[in-house]
Amino acid sequence: MAAGILGVYETHLPVRDLERSVAFYRDKIGLELARVLPERRVAFFWVGSKEQGMLGLWQSGAGPLNMTLHFAFRCTEAAVLAGCDRLQAQDIQPLGFDGEPVQEPVVIGWMPALSLYFKDPDGHSIEMLAVLPDAPDPEFGVQRHSRWVLR
Repeated sequence: MAAGILGVYETHLPVRDLERSVAFYRDKIGLELARVLPERRVAFFWVGSKEQGMLGLWQSGAGPLNMTLHFAFRCTEAAVLAGCDRLQAQDIQPLGFDGEPVQEPVVIGWMPALSLYFKDPDGHSIEMLAVLPDAPDPEFGVQRHSRWVLR
């Protein structure tokens, strides 16, 4: 079964304010709005082309747990490397693996993957990720990209 699976097509997030979240993902992140269904309080975005992926945002009530979720956008290496500047230009704080503010992406050595995190208006953890062509290095752990390059 898994041989035909290429990746995750869609991800859905609960949001507190649909209009605010639509503006964030459309205007700051740059996703293409596919459809809004106001009667259902839901919006859908294409992630890449409509054949590649979709993000659904569902307005919910203010629940007692205020659950937040995580997902990663599959990106090019160049997009992740430029991510800090692009996010900061939109007043979005780039974050590292442990949620700390960063000025450059990190590398997760065991994969290896170039990675950069940020939060959406509801506090969901969003990641930009590019799998690197290099050999895995589990001993590297998770460190700044500049250290990966110098190893």
